[in-house]
Amino acid sequence: MDRVELTDDVVVLRAPEPADVDRITELCQDPDVQEWTVVPSPYTRADAAGFVEHVVDAGWATGAELTWAVRDAATDRLDGMIGLSLAPGASAEIGYWLGPDARGRGVMTRAVRLVVDHALRPDRLGLDRLSWSAVVGNTASLRVAERAGFRVEGTVRGFVLQRGSRRDGWVGTLLAGDPRP
Repeated sequence: MDRVELTDDVVVLRAPEPADVDRITELCQDPDVQEWTVVPSPYTRADAAGFVEHVVDAGWATGAELTWAVRDAATDRLDGMIGLSLAPGASAEIGYWLGPDARGRGVMTRAVRLVVDHALRPDRLGLDRLSWSAVVGNTASLRVAERAGFRVEGTVRGFVLQRGSRRDGWVGTLLAGDPRP
């Protein structure tokens, strides 16, 4: 699949590149990124390089995992990641994280809306359904999902496998025909 850039002129979503490895490494040191995601801990430069060189490249090549770096449109600074894991039946799961410098400014809400629009529009990916999940307690992720129109379906015990431990997770869905704010 060809890599796609998405923007609303405030944020730019573009696949991460080898030049982003140091910034990804830096952002993944943040305690909140480690608390609420499944990134390795401790997170090393080798983890970031492997992510960019293997996960991102293979994901776009196969069309199974579409990963974008969330960038500030004015400065091109990498502030986080967002991605879609495509599944059979015109479905995908969305996941995202944001570094501390960009939090609280609506950056991830903008990024999620761009990806949701790309995923659900018939002239783009044309998916029927998106799912979202987060570790229980990650209220920032929950608020972003709700602002994008996801309907929170409930709590699933032991849903998230994080570095060998099971944690309860919130789950939600967004169907192509659902209203979006």
